[in-house]
Amino acid sequence: MSEIKPLDMVERIPHRIVVFSGKGGVGKTTVSVNLAVALAGRGRRVGLLDADITGPNVAQMLGITEPAQVEDGGVRPHTVHGVEVVSFASMVPPGVAVVWRGPLRSRAIEQLLTDTAWGDLEILIADLPPGTGDEVLTIAQKIEPSLALVVSTPQEVALIDARRAVDFAKKLDIPRIALIENMSGFLCPHCGERVELFGAGTIVREAKALDIAALGPVPIDPRAPAASDVGLPLVLRPNGSGAGVALKAVTESVERLLGIA
Repeated sequence: MSEIKPLDMVERIPHRIVVFSGKGGVGKTTVSVNLAVALAGRGRRVGLLDADITGPNVAQMLGITEPAQVEDGGVRPHTVHGVEVVSFASMVPPGVAVVWRGPLRSRAIEQLLTDTAWGDLEILIADLPPGTGDEVLTIAQKIEPSLALVVSTPQEVALIDARRAVDFAKKLDIPRIALIENMSGFLCPHCGERVELFGAGTIVREAKALDIAALGPVPIDPRAPAASDVGLPLVLRPNGSGAGVALKAVTESVERLLGIA
């Protein structure tokens, strides 16, 4: 029997998800991390690939501080909260800028895919860099995802870029696409009142116009930055949070989109 190469392992994972954002700062990595952890909490075998070479934040959000381990020529994922995680942040010294042009970043992503020894996974989530550049095209073409999640905030300036990301996913013939509304309203931690900072209903209307699914909304949680800094995903907060509850609901919707609910 021929040896199974790491990229073959990726192709054998039944459900592959890419998480897009048309622009930075909309909470794409927060969604990716919490989705992965919530799916693992529901008994799924999940892998999370941080494909943002120049701005990898997954390791920080999951509290990973150890360098990547290499065995038999392959990168061994870290296992955190039941999720197998690979991030370029584990391969460079902290605070060091990766000053690479697009083609080199794309080759680095290809190498991560080729050299990572994923386990027996059911779902692989790829947290992509913002925009629709070389790296995004490379990862989407290599893993052939069954679902694309586009994260956006409700204001028009974010939706302009989200539309481009949705169009990009359609041009790649990704069979299922959903728009996730993040930072939708502010829930007061004291009284629970909701304040719509950026307007309400825009994501649902946009998704309907684009003929794709709308997931969320996920409210702004003032505790999220502190939780991310210490590697505690919102879905694991012992006392819960509005954002954590919403992200768990998003997770259930993702399972339905994948046909595994």
